[in-house]
Amino acid sequence: MLDKKGFDLWADGYDKSVGLSDEDGSYPFAGYRQILNEIYNRVLAGNGRDVLDIGFGTGALTGKLYQQGCRIWGQDFSERMIALAKEKMPEAKLYQGDFSKGLVEELKGKRYDAVIATYSLHHLTDEGKIGFLKELMSLLKEDGCMFVGDVAFKTRGELERQKARIGDAWDADEIYFVVEELRKSFPLLNYEPFSFCAGLLSFRK
Repeated sequence: MLDKKGFDLWADGYDKSVGLSDEDGSYPFAGYRQILNEIYNRVLAGNGRDVLDIGFGTGALTGKLYQQGCRIWGQDFSERMIALAKEKMPEAKLYQGDFSKGLVEELKGKRYDAVIATYSLHHLTDEGKIGFLKELMSLLKEDGCMFVGDVAFKTRGELERQKARIGDAWDADEIYFVVEELRKSFPLLNYEPFSFCAGLLSFRK
């Protein structure tokens, strides 16, 4: 698993490396652009424009939303990625912090029309995901929605089958979403697969 220093070092080439994995349909980023496009369209289709992005990286998605007039707040733990994102979104409120330890205080007093997290929450344990997702949902406005795009599998069996198929390339340090297990804590969770290894999870308040 990459630590903060690792993500700082990877920041400048991040978008390119993700794009290559997406283009050749390989693990872990097959379906990446399609998922981001879907989140982009759904956020803009909503009534509000206040968006919180968790693990925004270089601002690949929120930068586009920012250009459409969205007001952006975010948290990431990489100083270098924050710097790159600020170049795209100079008025955004972006904070450094390890979200495995929760949200920074500056983000807790605000309510958001949309909360988004793309390929970031797989760094949390299964138990940690549940607690953090509940915290994020508490920050949604009444008609708000949370969108999580990530490596995800409908069942534990499907995850194990793909793990065996992928072999040595599988990242054993990352903890991927298993939708049917997560649904026990979020009965209204909606899941849409976009590739053999990734999909979009939607949570409404």
